Amino acid sequence: QVQLVESGGGLVQPGGSLRLSCAASGFTLDYYAIGWFRQAPGKGREGISCISSSDGSIYYKDSVTGRFTISRDNAKNTVYLQMNSLKPEDTAIYYCAARGTLCHSAHEAYDHWGQGTQVTVSS
Repeated sequence: QVQLVESGGGLVQPGGSLRLSCAASGFTLDYYAIGWFRQAPGKGREGISCISSSDGSIYYKDSVTGRFTISRDNAKNTVYLQMNSLKPEDTAIYYCAARGTLCHSAHEAYDHWGQGTQVTVSS
């Protein structure tokens, strides 16, 4: 059974860091494009980063560029999202998702989703 499980969320002060993990079971992550999305209360789901399978291309939403880093560990079948210099506006539920081999900006294009992990940035 295909399954994605996120972990690593929590409460952090502004300026702090968290590393989210997206672990896969039932399939090999490096054959897929993996996107990170987030959804804040009362807002839609937005894509914030993606790493493709075909050529390893990486994409970031402008608001996280320079602060967030996406990476793969194929041996662990896991994708990470390192989040630094966190801001209160980064507060949201963070999801990872898998699709084909190429990244896509629309969440509807992704086939497999994790359950999400809560990130709260507050003093």
